[in-house]
Amino acid sequence: MSGNSDPLTPRAKLAVTAGKAAAAVSRAAGRGSGSVIGGRVALKLDPDLLARLATHLDVILVSATNGKTTTTRLIAEALGAAGPVVSNALGANMPAGITSALAGGSDSKFAVIEVDEKYLSGVARDTDPKCIALLNLSRDQLDRAAETRMMAEHWREGLAGSKAVVVANADDPLVVWAASSSPNVMWVAAGQMWKDDAWSCPSCGGVMQRPGDDWFCGDCGFRRPTPTWALSGDHVLDPHGSAWPIHLQLPGRANKANAASSAAVAAVFGVPPQVALERMYKVQAVAGRYDVVQFMQRDLRLLLAKNPAGWLETFSLIDPPPTPVILSVNARGADGTDTSWLWDVDYTRLTGHPIFVLGDRKLDLAVRLEVADQQFQVCENLDQAVQMAPPGRIEVIANYTAFQDLRRRVGN
Repeated sequence: MSGNSDPLTPRAKLAVTAGKAAAAVSRAAGRGSGSVIGGRVALKLDPDLLARLATHLDVILVSATNGKTTTTRLIAEALGAAGPVVSNALGANMPAGITSALAGGSDSKFAVIEVDEKYLSGVARDTDPKCIALLNLSRDQLDRAAETRMMAEHWREGLAGSKAVVVANADDPLVVWAASSSPNVMWVAAGQMWKDDAWSCPSCGGVMQRPGDDWFCGDCGFRRPTPTWALSGDHVLDPHGSAWPIHLQLPGRANKANAASSAAVAAVFGVPPQVALERMYKVQAVAGRYDVVQFMQRDLRLLLAKNPAGWLETFSLIDPPPTPVILSVNARGADGTDTSWLWDVDYTRLTGHPIFVLGDRKLDLAVRLEVADQQFQVCENLDQAVQMAPPGRIEVIANYTAFQDLRRRVGN
């Protein structure tokens, strides 16, 4: 149903107006986009506002540990072929930020919404989505998020009986376990480089067998479902077996996987794979990720990696040695204050790269690199790291708040 009729009560309209005013004040004070504070104010005035704002929209929810911001952007670009789209493009993915985003979508047909893993069930309950995309689950923010098996169980309970089409990664056992409670699942073979969170069966606790790209539990028979969509090299295979070329400006295998899932979602709404994939080519960067910026007469490519699975994917797409690499790690509230995850990252993949280390927890990272027998320099700030780096484009990899710090420093 499209957005001509007004679903908002006078109270809801007041809440939207107050939320937008609070956001504007926050922006004027230089405190970011204001979407979170605006949403909080609006929900305080009308706790049912998120559900009201979603009533006229075809809602698509996207959740995962890694890749949800990029996939949300790709789906939004693809669905633009079928009508106006509203999206939380800046990644404010909890209820307040989502409410702020939808408040700006009164004339939209589609809402493509990134959702934090912990909030997926609640947001799905409020927004009655037509489609839910589930990409992966792995360890992240160990002090805040549940253990991955518990998160999968939370998803599984929340999706039970959902009317939404669930587009799910058949290569992640945790995602398959979570999605299997839903009556309408479209399986995508999107691949999974990081496997260390899925060696035990989420169904019975047995040991997972992984011959080649397949997986199954020898104890209970839980196994990889047969996909109807697949990533195959540089192509997406649709349910008819047709191969559609992927042309992206975004680098890496992970983004091809994101494109495959996005094409499957777009097809749910009648957008053909060729059209969807052609539209995805327009995306050059996502909230600063993958941007190449000029700083101190040097080219810096900004890459976000928040957890072991994300670092593994990022290492696979950086330029080969001797390309210099800057690593920056913080442990603030938005990152998770526990840095023990650094020991799960295989930093030997950086052998041969000149490495420069900064951020609030640079010494934690330095100890980890020392144990991994890497050559590195600890730096006070980005300026010093860039001055010390040898010639050539610099790859800059940072976790969440460190990434935001770097973007502010380079004016991105």
